[in-house]
Amino acid sequence: MATITIPVAGMTCASCAGRVERALKKVPGVLDASANMASERVTVRHPAGEVAPSDLERAVEGVGYAVVRHEGRASVQDAHEREYGKLKRDVFVAATLTALILAGSLPMMLGFMLPVPVAWLNLGLLVLATPVQFWAGWRFYRGAWGALRHGQANMNTLVALGTSAAYLYSAVGAVAPGLFVGAGADVYFDTSALIVTLILLGRLLEARARGRTNEAVKKLAVLGAKTARVVRGGEELDVPVEDVRVGDVVVVRPGEKIPVDGVVASGASAVDEAMITGESVPVAKRVGDEVIGATVNKSGSFRFEATKVGKDTALAQISRMVEEAQGSKAPIQRLADRVSGVFVPVVMAFAAITFVVWLLFGPEPAFTLSLSNFVVVLIIACPCAMGLATPTSIMVGTGRGAEEGILIKGGEALEGAHALHAVVLDKTGTLTKGEPELTDVVVTNGIPEEELLRLVASTERGSEHPLGEAIVRGARERGLVLADAEGFEATSGGGVRASVEGRTVLIGNRRFLEESGVDEDGLLPRGEELAEAGKTPMFVVVDGSPAGLVAVADVVRDESREAVLRLHSLGLDVAMLTGDNRRTAAAIARELGIDRVLAEVRPEDKAEEIARLRSEGRRVAMVGDGINDAPALAGADVGISIGTGTDVAIEASDLTLIGGDVRGVARAIALSKATVRNIKQNLFWAFAYNVLLIPVAAGALYPVFAGDAGGVPATLQPLLGEYGFLNPVLAAAAMALSSVTVLANALRLRRVRVR
Repeated sequence: MATITIPVAGMTCASCAGRVERALKKVPGVLDASANMASERVTVRHPAGEVAPSDLERAVEGVGYAVVRHEGRASVQDAHEREYGKLKRDVFVAATLTALILAGSLPMMLGFMLPVPVAWLNLGLLVLATPVQFWAGWRFYRGAWGALRHGQANMNTLVALGTSAAYLYSAVGAVAPGLFVGAGADVYFDTSALIVTLILLGRLLEARARGRTNEAVKKLAVLGAKTARVVRGGEELDVPVEDVRVGDVVVVRPGEKIPVDGVVASGASAVDEAMITGESVPVAKRVGDEVIGATVNKSGSFRFEATKVGKDTALAQISRMVEEAQGSKAPIQRLADRVSGVFVPVVMAFAAITFVVWLLFGPEPAFTLSLSNFVVVLIIACPCAMGLATPTSIMVGTGRGAEEGILIKGGEALEGAHALHAVVLDKTGTLTKGEPELTDVVVTNGIPEEELLRLVASTERGSEHPLGEAIVRGARERGLVLADAEGFEATSGGGVRASVEGRTVLIGNRRFLEESGVDEDGLLPRGEELAEAGKTPMFVVVDGSPAGLVAVADVVRDESREAVLRLHSLGLDVAMLTGDNRRTAAAIARELGIDRVLAEVRPEDKAEEIARLRSEGRRVAMVGDGINDAPALAGADVGISIGTGTDVAIEASDLTLIGGDVRGVARAIALSKATVRNIKQNLFWAFAYNVLLIPVAAGALYPVFAGDAGGVPATLQPLLGEYGFLNPVLAAAAMALSSVTVLANALRLRRVRVR
């Protein structure tokens, strides 16, 4: 199997993505196509060698979308930035001209005396509205034409249709008012211009959020080492990391990044693999152990043989998994987009039938009345409320989220979190603090606890190991004064020894004691008990005799238990995912009341665990903070990152919790539920407005008042005229009212309780 990713420009809604997918699936040999509007990419799966990229590109262009040539992140980013710049310019111009149009229209709407004739003012408004309609709004016409050429309709069609109806009716009224009944016509340039401006603003906000979705992959690319020190011809040479070949012997000194993946050939050290594994404790490396590119050598110097270079390294694979997961995640289909394909043709047909019926059977002046009714139907059907229904709720919801410490990357994330069944929490840095702390001091043979800790901490002052640093911090927090250590020696992965105030102190694991010829003297059961509780025990020997134990652990965050309880209260299953050992993971899960434990999961398998949960028919959220979590974050239905974590995890996720408070997960889900409920209410009112008023606009009330009914009562004539036809002023007012209703309902989200 092979996978091809194609950057595509011009996808503006969910129906666009669906159209591109359908076109690609028709290409012989294509098994699956997934268009991601957020990342502006389409991922295509096919048997290797059976599909040419040029065939796929032609299929995309054949349905009216542009392929970004010269594949590469720079070209895709440049294309996005150009489009974003055009949108900013269009929004600025449209907003400026619309403000002038509203200022000119207000006196007429309020019935004030005008300093100039109405005909002159209308012509001035026409001059201002024309650039808004056909320059700033040209993208809507282009998108609508691209859809109509292939027998489709989308939100671009609705916008172009509705705004054109209001604009053209007003333009005719301004240029040739004698064509209308009463030798005059109201103009609605403010309506058409305001719709164009608001929808352009929504597109601008979407483009801004969309531009950040690919930051994760770019940041992964800069994490690795830039150069490597290789041994060639008996000499150590610094070469670009791209020049390292499989089989090269690479030298790594303390504090340096490991450039590529390999196997230790000589020497020993402790390597900080947190950026890959997410675990805070450095891993001991000896001859024969594997090392991973981009991780950091903490202590000793060693040489290793390169086994994976370039695109085969673990870092490159994680980067690729993030990219593929983002490409495979289809955008949520909004109800307005799904309905638009049916709604627009129906409205157009209904307006055309209205025109023909009243032209043939209507009272005189038949042409003027039929044209007026035709335009009123289109004004009533204008998608202003429908277009505002979703984005306004999302804008208010994301703002409310920011107040609660929740950064939401886009509307898809806010909508998607409401239907979750399970939440998977990473352990290190999410449920725990992410760095070891001193937890226990156990004494034996009569040495006081504080004295034992003082000797241990004094010995560890010379160590750069995080466990040793945790012991030193713990001793200083207890106010102990540390002494100087002499003759400090460290055995990688084993322990340390030194002389403190004339006393010989050894600290290490059980194997270190055995290698040093010291018996653990009954301390083993207590050490096992500490290990069972998820802690790391270290045996202490003073002057050749066992003196006690000290234990260090990555302690659970204070708020983690409450966070799990809140998730349970929302009816969600809670699982914990970690690369740590099962015993430690089980201890933390018991402490927090977590339902399911996924332990000893390798970095490259985390995304698979998420995929397996999703294959059970469940919608899954992933919560994490490390680079190793990025593929799982991107592959989950909703990825939630801890704000104190890595930039890559933040960029790969859909939601970010500022400050690292994991209780924000429950708040984010509660906010999502409230927002989706609000969106559904908005869409109901938007559609109800169209369903109720379109028949009235078409003249459904004419039979009620015609003939023997005596005509329209005088009190209703300002609204329904002489014949019972809806006044265009009322049509515009009703359209505005529907928008106000949607906006007012969306603003209620500002007061929603999510705690």
